Amino acid sequence: MTTPEAQIPVSLYGFLTPRPGHADVLRKLLLDLVEPSREHEGSLQYHLHEQEDGRFFLYEVWRSREDLDRHNATPLLRDFMAELPQHVDGAPEAYFGVMRSPYPTTSD
Repeated sequence: MTTPEAQIPVSLYGFLTPRPGHADVLRKLLLDLVEPSREHEGSLQYHLHEQEDGRFFLYEVWRSREDLDRHNATPLLRDFMAELPQHVDGAPEAYFGVMRSPYPTTSD
């Protein structure tokens, strides 16, 4: 049973620093996630930014925690996470939060 709290939009965002010489590979891996992730059920926003200092900033908004969990369990994400450590310098700096500002609704 889905609770009202489970339907509150959540965000996941953070920075990834490529290892020296790995920026191009990491950029491609991250870009390859964008369109498929946007097609996953519950994806409201999915953006990749590249900072002036070479870090990548990923920003995602999901309709609910359940949708984010389903996305994270896909083979696409599991394969990405398995390959990620060899291309990043240190651990990803990641943040998760429940959106407290209203998210615009769309009429279908």
